Amino acid sequence: MVMAPTLIELLESQHAQSWGWALACCEWQHASAEDALQEAYLRVLDGRARFDSQSSEKTWFFGVIKHVAAEQRRKQARQGLLQVFYRQRAANEPTVEAAPDLELDQSSRALRQALLVLPARQREILHLVFYSELSLAEAATAAGMSVGSARTHYHRGKQRLQQLLDEQP
Repeated sequence: MVMAPTLIELLESQHAQSWGWALACCEWQHASAEDALQEAYLRVLDGRARFDSQSSEKTWFFGVIKHVAAEQRRKQARQGLLQVFYRQRAANEPTVEAAPDLELDQSSRALRQALLVLPARQREILHLVFYSELSLAEAATAAGMSVGSARTHYHRGKQRLQQLLDEQP
């Protein structure tokens, strides 16, 4: 008899995709993404986030990650740290074009740069569908929007992304 995997085992098997989603929710800031993902796992372990079987475990957990990341952003904004962070980042960090990224080839860097130009909702839906392999309905649930809105953001995001990539030299 084969036993069904536990929620923890399912989350563990989805860690790589969860990490990618946390990065996308935190605008590719590794430290923020680490904090958001860790907090999401903690909320599952201590029972503050409970799976209610209204969607798949993956979709539900991606929603938890998005909620935690948004909560962290609001907390930073309330404390006034967001403005300080962006000033320090602009002064001390090289831009995507100037930073040598050994993990990314030229086309991957161009794609990441183009994704960062898209509005957040379009970027989120594209990430969920392409990188996390969710259906549009699952992506809509994870992003906290209707399926119709998700379809619209998906369509417009793909169009704008194509336009941005076509403009690349």
